[in-house]
Amino acid sequence: MIEKLRNKYINLSLPIKAAFWYTICNFMNKAISLLSTPIFTRILTEEQYGTYSIFQSWVNILIIFTSLNIFLTSYTKGLVKYKNDTDNFTSSQLGLMFTLTCFIGITIILNIDFFGKIFDLPPAILLGMLIQLLTMPVLELWFARERFDYKYKKIIFITIGVNVVSLVISIISILNTNYKVEARVFSDGVAKLLFTLPLLILMLSKSKKIYKKEYWKYALAFNIPLIPHYLSNYILTQSDRIMIGRIVGNAEAAYYSVTYTISTVAVLLITSTNNALTPYIFKSIENKKYENIKKNMNPIVLLMAMLVVVIMGFAPEIIRVFAGKNYLDAVYVIPPVAASVFFIYVYSLFSNIEYYYQKTFLIAIATTFSAILNVLLNYFGINLFGYHAAAYTTLICYICLAIFHYIAYKKVLKEKLPNVKSIYDLKVICTCSIFVLFAMFIIGITYDVYVIRYILLLLLVLVCIIKKDYFISKFSSFKDKKEE
Repeated sequence: MIEKLRNKYINLSLPIKAAFWYTICNFMNKAISLLSTPIFTRILTEEQYGTYSIFQSWVNILIIFTSLNIFLTSYTKGLVKYKNDTDNFTSSQLGLMFTLTCFIGITIILNIDFFGKIFDLPPAILLGMLIQLLTMPVLELWFARERFDYKYKKIIFITIGVNVVSLVISIISILNTNYKVEARVFSDGVAKLLFTLPLLILMLSKSKKIYKKEYWKYALAFNIPLIPHYLSNYILTQSDRIMIGRIVGNAEAAYYSVTYTISTVAVLLITSTNNALTPYIFKSIENKKYENIKKNMNPIVLLMAMLVVVIMGFAPEIIRVFAGKNYLDAVYVIPPVAASVFFIYVYSLFSNIEYYYQKTFLIAIATTFSAILNVLLNYFGINLFGYHAAAYTTLICYICLAIFHYIAYKKVLKEKLPNVKSIYDLKVICTCSIFVLFAMFIIGITYDVYVIRYILLLLLVLVCIIKKDYFISKFSSFKDKKEE
């Protein structure tokens, strides 16, 4: 049995293996984070823990401006576009991010009291923030470079290494000082610095050309229009809980937050899969292998649909295990939230084509519109129907986002590839979308009827077992140019 599974694993294509291990890595990171939370909530006071949470939120926002999130799709596309000069391209992207970070960092330092009041953080923590803003983009850029070649072993080692070292140093330092929040911030920064410096030296040893006009111009033109997208996406994911807390109450916000924690499982898988397969999609477009994309993405879309349906089906059991029976009222929030995760994946498929052809303005418009729509729908929906409405407004917004990106995707194809009707199989995507929405409705009304719910889930599992050879054969044929 073990030998049979081993042979099947060996026969999987490199992109699929990479997606699998990136997912495992993300789950392990999430596990470390979840397991460490009870530790920090006990050695930090509520006020100190809240200050660190504020610090993390500001880091997530500021890094958009200090790095322009160059390490995301922009860098992957650049590796395809400048495939004959990847080392110089990489070093120039490092140079641009370092320049932006230093400019914003010096501005903060020179006006540290002013920004301390804006961020509601003490000066020492602001200095610790600069370490994060300098190191995180370097790590992410190196990860992106490894993912481009489907290398996953070093990524797993570095990612888990950073988190474990950060956890150990943080606990030791917090327990041995009165400046506990500062200890947490700087410990995490030092852990990242220990791993970042060797990687930075390694990347710059291949090329010390930190400035090249063409590469900087490319990165700025690609990413500046995306700033509204990144900010709006942050609003889209955070506004629900904030508005529930303001309109209904913190208890209801806690119930809703539990559902988001559970949906993180699906989000991690989708993010890992998309990160692993984006290089494959870009390389296939570059090599004009459009049919390969259409054929190979179908089983992935189907698996994503099945995943979110399984999460919907086991929602009551998951909540009992992770949160306790007091949170069972939140069970009815999970189906629409899980369905939203599927539509995040659908819109990501279409937006990848927009990214490839650098139509970033369209992406920014779509996300900004969805964020505004989400806030408006939340305001009326939560006031009228309570906190459960926020889950459905989120689903509506992500469906709108998927439709908008589909329209933009078709527009890009018509402009850039007039002879290509479609890169994806729209029938499969639509069928899976309808299946997810139908399952959301059926499962939502059978939570109290265990027999029917378990029968439906058993049927789904049987389909997966019966079709396992189909999925394995598809994943085995999922070849990249590098493997051929």
